[in-house]
Amino acid sequence: MFALLAQASDSSQQSPFGSFGLLVPAALFFVIFYFIVMRPQSKQQNEHKAFIAKLGKGDEVITASGLIGRIDKVAGDVVFVEIANNVKIRVVKDQIAKAYQAVEEKPAAVEEKKG
Repeated sequence: MFALLAQASDSSQQSPFGSFGLLVPAALFFVIFYFIVMRPQSKQQNEHKAFIAKLGKGDEVITASGLIGRIDKVAGDVVFVEIANNVKIRVVKDQIAKAYQAVEEKPAAVEEKKG
């Protein structure tokens, strides 16, 4: 067992990179992690902040909880969202997830029967 430990310590001293042997893979890992995870996430956060900043009356939005409504009034950090006729709720601006875009459903094609 001591012979294996001695060989392991000898092989680490013979590294061509010297003390930078583990620094290069760690730096490479950090760079890859930054471009795959951190950069897209910060870009998405900046887009959401810009979206929140330009919210106005009449915009149709989806809240983080999934409610769909039209903005009635913006007052500081609070947005009044009308979710039905004369039903308004107060929502914190940061909890507005995205703009709502209604999807039009196409009628199903009627298949002709072959006679």
